[in-house]
Amino acid sequence: MDIEFGLDTFGDITRGEDGELLSGAQTIRNVVEQAELADRVGVDFFGVGEHHRKEFAVSSPEMVLAAIAARTKNIRLGTAVTVLSSDDPVRVFERFSTLDALSDGRAEVVLGRGSFIESFPLFGYDLRDYDALFEQKLELFVELLKEQPVTWSGTMRPSLENAEVFPKTEKGLRTWVGVGGSPESVVRVARHGLGLMLAIIGGPAGRFRPFVDLYHRSVGSFGTTSHPIAVHSPGHIADTDEEAWEQAYSGFEAMNNTIGRERGWPPYSRARFQNDLGPAGALYAGSPDRVAAKIADTVTTLGIGRFDLKYATGTLSHEAMMRSVELYGSEVIPRVRRLLADRD
Repeated sequence: MDIEFGLDTFGDITRGEDGELLSGAQTIRNVVEQAELADRVGVDFFGVGEHHRKEFAVSSPEMVLAAIAARTKNIRLGTAVTVLSSDDPVRVFERFSTLDALSDGRAEVVLGRGSFIESFPLFGYDLRDYDALFEQKLELFVELLKEQPVTWSGTMRPSLENAEVFPKTEKGLRTWVGVGGSPESVVRVARHGLGLMLAIIGGPAGRFRPFVDLYHRSVGSFGTTSHPIAVHSPGHIADTDEEAWEQAYSGFEAMNNTIGRERGWPPYSRARFQNDLGPAGALYAGSPDRVAAKIADTVTTLGIGRFDLKYATGTLSHEAMMRSVELYGSEVIPRVRRLLADRD
């Protein structure tokens, strides 16, 4: 089974050795260092998320990815996600085709509607247009992927007539759409012939199997191109289970409670954390053996082609994240490959 393994970060603002929060600038420099290490230890993909709020340092992931491209050789580079609804498809394509040139063909884009909505008022969009914005802009982006003159009209941006977008890519731009659990979203991805990235941040992986099956059925119905399916889930790796859990809990608690207050979630607790670590949860934290076993189970259950670990959550230290990245590449990935080979 040919599986790719990725790492994702939102550029969470972390704490330094003195316990104080780092600046956004230092956090971004740390993200670049983490990506360099991921490249050295053989990780296939590195994704950087887009946010526009104080808990996260990265608002322009393509800029960060360009810096990473200049300092890496093999790892593919993309987003987690690009909020297409509040951006312009033409500019998004231009930025990623430029990144593709700088990285010698290693760029990918993961498009999303945006579970965080700060970018909508920031850039002058009405949340009442949430669905229409994404639908129309994705439609235009799919046309741009053909890299031919485009004629397009809609209600959410100015029309285009026989327009060309530059620079062109040399081998095309690999494009995914991030989906959190809506059947309609899965069908839309299949209709456009794009890759499906499932964001599984809660509950057992198996509950997403119907979405995998729906994607494959829909691709067959539409006659579009089928792509491997990817999963994005949170986690943290240390040398032992206890070390990983102790390092990770405070960050997960703080982030879940911050976001949870805005979304009406119940307070995060140790009991919830322990449940999320097991088969009923979507948290991949622990020693290399534990994390590898859980990833292998997810790959087998869903039949996916890529697993992306969101390795940064909350105020987890840069040093702890570097160790997590190192263990993911040097120990977890080889273990998962062996486990999957034994099951074939």
